[in-house]
Amino acid sequence: MKGTIEGNTVRTGPEGLSLYEQGGYGRPVKNGLVLSPHEALYLVHRQKIEIPGQTFDALLSFFSRQPGFLRTFLVYRDLRERGYAVQPGPHDFRVYRRGERSGTGESKYLVRVLSERDLVHFEEVGKEAITSQHMRKAFVLAVVDDEDELTYYEVRTAPLPEEGPLPVPPSLSIVLVGTHGVITDPSPGMEKGWFGKKFDPARVILSGMEVYFLAAHASSSLVWDGKSISAEEFLALSSERDAEFHPKVQVYADLRRRGYIPRTGYKFGHHFRVYRPEKSHSELLVQAIAREATLPMNLISRSVRLANSVKKKMLFACVYAESIQYIEFGRIKL
Repeated sequence: MKGTIEGNTVRTGPEGLSLYEQGGYGRPVKNGLVLSPHEALYLVHRQKIEIPGQTFDALLSFFSRQPGFLRTFLVYRDLRERGYAVQPGPHDFRVYRRGERSGTGESKYLVRVLSERDLVHFEEVGKEAITSQHMRKAFVLAVVDDEDELTYYEVRTAPLPEEGPLPVPPSLSIVLVGTHGVITDPSPGMEKGWFGKKFDPARVILSGMEVYFLAAHASSSLVWDGKSISAEEFLALSSERDAEFHPKVQVYADLRRRGYIPRTGYKFGHHFRVYRPEKSHSELLVQAIAREATLPMNLISRSVRLANSVKKKMLFACVYAESIQYIEFGRIKL
């Protein structure tokens, strides 16, 4: 079966329609079939078609004038070798369930291809994940590393179910010690609400986020160097010392509101490890980020692998003006 290059596509005669009918390749047109560069190169490699005057290597060089073509072709080939029909899609590829193709079934995955060094824009990724979910598709990042190995990640928005309000202690007097707070004669509500760490039988030490939460949401008073300060003043002081403090306290408060118990995730390299009240094992790692933030894909990959190694889910909490969007990254096997 022969094909000819037309612009950035390859066209076959009517005999090429069998490729569409049997394997879901290309787009039928009058008197033939139009193949995308990835489809044409793959079919040449599999010796299903030939293009007179073009070898596989020459064709690869020709199509590689498009930035990132080799990377996307490696993903296309891998998906095809796994038994999936693949079409160009609203992202990079639309992938159908095994045994189905365009015209006979619905696509299952929407796939975007990245290199391990590409930056992930969380606001954009969140929108793409929501769009995919509305279309009842799984949104997948196919990541090609520096040795051309592939890893697939499913990305989805993860609205956390409400677990019910946690007990909040009554108004307290908190003495500030640097970025922390100290409470003397703590009430039983402190322990029930998972606030602070006991220093001795008469004292509890609070983290900066706990201090701000109790001042802003439980009307606790703050005393610094013998003087009272407001929650807003404490927020400003803490933000000067920690550039991430503001998004962290917003995520901390949102998790508390939903009935979750956020504790420091420092040992896991993230902002929070998160518990449900009835659980002794934390199930989530959460990183608070600004909505416009970007992170390199290799850093996200390390986060996901670490979370999986300790049997937790990895969530990135994107802070918007009036809401928090939780985006979950998880490795999948296609």
